[in-house]
Amino acid sequence: MNDEKDIHQKIKEKILEEQKELGLWKQIKEDFTVPKLNDPALDSSFELFFNYPGVWAIINHRIANKLYNKGWIKLSRALVGISSLFTKTDIHPAATIGRRVFIDHAIGVVIGATAIIEDDVLIYQGVTLGGVSLDKGKRHPTIRANSVIGSGAKVLGNIIIGKNGKIGANSVVICDVPKNSTAVGVPAKVIKRDDKNGRLDHSDLPDINKEMFEYLLKRVALLEHAVRDHDGIDLANEDHDLECIYKKFISAMNSIEK
Repeated sequence: MNDEKDIHQKIKEKILEEQKELGLWKQIKEDFTVPKLNDPALDSSFELFFNYPGVWAIINHRIANKLYNKGWIKLSRALVGISSLFTKTDIHPAATIGRRVFIDHAIGVVIGATAIIEDDVLIYQGVTLGGVSLDKGKRHPTIRANSVIGSGAKVLGNIIIGKNGKIGANSVVICDVPKNSTAVGVPAKVIKRDDKNGRLDHSDLPDINKEMFEYLLKRVALLEHAVRDHDGIDLANEDHDLECIYKKFISAMNSIEK
């Protein structure tokens, strides 16, 4: 347990030391350059002022965090509250956030007080870096450098997402994820290890539910054939009824898509 505390503390101290050397205004200036590296939809710097709430959420947090660490607790909390109204993003002023962190779209992002985010992390909308206990100590996740957290993902508890980690959209992560790994699902499971690809390609991720349903359907079909061959039971009528139900289901799904 002490070793785990040391890891989180060392990461936090490293981030704070770099921030101290860089200075607040240089950090803010750097934050304005991050969207150009992460969002191909950005056409001009003018858009940063009106269409990138994630940038403003980070900048406002930089100021609030500075005030919080100097003991201006109420003022920092007030600033975060005002920022939340405009950016729809809730970042506790005590959270530790490194350099070039980008929150894309930002709406619905929640970052807890003891969360630690290293440099060059990409976070999409609807992400929660939350806690699972009421302890006063470290209860929120630590996100190592160059990680990507997909939209709607919930990363919960005092866990670590390793360097270059990738979390699939809407996943619920409650355990550590090794470096260079991809985790998806509820609860999230590691499906790729030692993956040096910096992108999170959702089109390449397996559909776990689909694979399970496919297995179940094949298993049921195998059992039906076994029953028919062994006991001579005619399932033709039942097959016809099931086919009608299936066609109604497909028709309903098509009407929803339209």
